[in-house]
Amino acid sequence: MFVDNVKIAVKAGAGGPGAYSFYKDKYWRYKKPDGGDGGRGGNIIIRADKNLYTLYDFKYRQHFVAENGGQGMSNRKKGRAGQDKIIAVPLGTLTIDSRSNCRLRELLEDKQEFIAAVGGEGGKGSVHAKLDDELPGAPGEEKELTLDLRLIADAGLIGFPNSGKSTLISKISNAHPKIAGYPFTTKEPVLGIVSREGVSFSVADIPGLIKDSHLGKGLGDRFLRHIERTKVLVHLIDMAGVDSRIPWEDYRIIKEELRDYSQEVFKKPVILAANKMDLPQAKENLVTFKQKVKERVIPISALESRGLETLLDAIQKKLLAHSS
Repeated sequence: MFVDNVKIAVKAGAGGPGAYSFYKDKYWRYKKPDGGDGGRGGNIIIRADKNLYTLYDFKYRQHFVAENGGQGMSNRKKGRAGQDKIIAVPLGTLTIDSRSNCRLRELLEDKQEFIAAVGGEGGKGSVHAKLDDELPGAPGEEKELTLDLRLIADAGLIGFPNSGKSTLISKISNAHPKIAGYPFTTKEPVLGIVSREGVSFSVADIPGLIKDSHLGKGLGDRFLRHIERTKVLVHLIDMAGVDSRIPWEDYRIIKEELRDYSQEVFKKPVILAANKMDLPQAKENLVTFKQKVKERVIPISALESRGLETLLDAIQKKLLAHSS
């Protein structure tokens, strides 16, 4: 199950109390203070992990607490620092303070991290002054956080429902999405890794877009945001016109949806792929499509694995151009 937005509660550790301790020096009339400071409380640290792809685990665990600092000791010994609590999240996770709605940090690289809640300072021991009692440590920060994930993929597959995106990603990558002959089979993004000739890149299958997706229609704009960080878009078109679809109209509608959602997304490099070329009417529709849409289109059949190497070459070339 793909989960891309969760709320969690975190509490950093409290500082340990300072020690109220004195020692008697045989050369000194009065006892001398020697109580050490308390240890610092543990921090809450959020760290990116390239091996994670969803926030699913947070559905069952929403509370995270770091360790408190240890108590100061005699002989000026400081208490042990509390252990930090590290929370692992997928790359592309944005952390938001739920109370203030303030964006704290977005993690885009493996092992990138930040302190989300700071542990309390340890209390002062009697060595610092003539105290009547030990001083307690400061409390750690408590926060309510929203974790918001936006997938990081090299290429994003977009298109109308039932255009064959799930079949395509299952043929070109290690992904195994549910495949069926009805719309909206894919209800959540699917991430796959393509490996070829010593080169690998990631591909995301985005749930089917329809007219007014940017306004929340169908599966809505919830999943449109997952193409914001893709480098290349692969627009898959049902060229056979199954279910009375009109390929060039589908192309126009999806293009308008991208434009209305975000200019940044709209300007991304796009590769057009004419799918279902194994079905009747596809060849005739492709001729008309090329007359109406003056862009290069790659004919493929995801079902029969035809034209896929040409498509992968085009994706790889676009990715190489993007990185140079």
